[in-house]
Amino acid sequence: MIIVTGGAGFIGSNIVKGLNERGRDDILIVDNLTNMVKFKNIQGLKALDYMDKIDFAEALKAGKFNHEKIDVIFHEGACSDTMEYNGKYMMQNNFEYTKNLMHFAADRKIQMIYASSASTYGSGAHGFTEKPECEEALNVYAFSKLFFDNYARRYFGKTGSQLVGLRYFNVYGPQENHKGKMASMVFQMYNQWKAEGKVKLFEGIDGYGNGEQTRDFIYVKDVVKVNFFFWDHPELSGVYNCGTGHAHTFNTLAKGVLKHFGSGTLEYIPFPDVLRGKYQSYTQADTTKLLEAGYDGGFTDIDDAVAEYCALLDKTGGYYKYEA
Repeated sequence: MIIVTGGAGFIGSNIVKGLNERGRDDILIVDNLTNMVKFKNIQGLKALDYMDKIDFAEALKAGKFNHEKIDVIFHEGACSDTMEYNGKYMMQNNFEYTKNLMHFAADRKIQMIYASSASTYGSGAHGFTEKPECEEALNVYAFSKLFFDNYARRYFGKTGSQLVGLRYFNVYGPQENHKGKMASMVFQMYNQWKAEGKVKLFEGIDGYGNGEQTRDFIYVKDVVKVNFFFWDHPELSGVYNCGTGHAHTFNTLAKGVLKHFGSGTLEYIPFPDVLRGKYQSYTQADTTKLLEAGYDGGFTDIDDAVAEYCALLDKTGGYYKYEA
């Protein structure tokens, strides 16, 4: 059996899709469907069972999984809202839950690959390398992720089983509809055009021109490839960046969306005060450690990925459809 927490979420459901493509459907999806829209992410996928996150945590604690044969745990379940200010809630979801699952996996020699975040690099002023001197949390979400990374560092290579944290950079692609304001800019710009016939971006800040802020945008299909690379190499443990190593401007994304529709305008709007001092104007993963580990799966060209994603949004609304 394979466990995917957050399996009805964005990256989690894409991992389930990838597992299906590998011929695996003995998958336990763990999630919280309070946001009922997420059911659409898994109705097109094949899985063995579904369990609510709270029920799963209680079952773990009660030892109900102690004798199950579990190959790997992909732990994508977390509160991913960077604007969530309830620190207690964030630490319960992103630290305590992950810590308990890590010890369960370590005690039973189960591979575990978990979602960390590039937000652990703060403003990026000190670089984007997997080293403490580069790390800084600008909000409680980033703190919860960084605090667990530091906790996990005590155990890398010492438990007899794999433990890998992947610091996701700016992920975009199918199955993110439920994320609302936290969905990728590609998704938001696509829907802006559908509603208004134009695309909106923030004006320049921190010395950047209008729409010229840059991010390391990574297609979700490539995120799945990186996860599976580590699954296929159980000898590897540690924190690794999961980005392309190349930064692109928001203007690049906008032009890709406008190209898809063949018309429309690009409008720049004032930068919101609520994001000042909490916004990454530049991110670019240092992929040295990832490549030195042996990853050679490459990354999808950003223009090709945006075109493919927009085409799927046209066809299915951005969801995968079940294929028997």
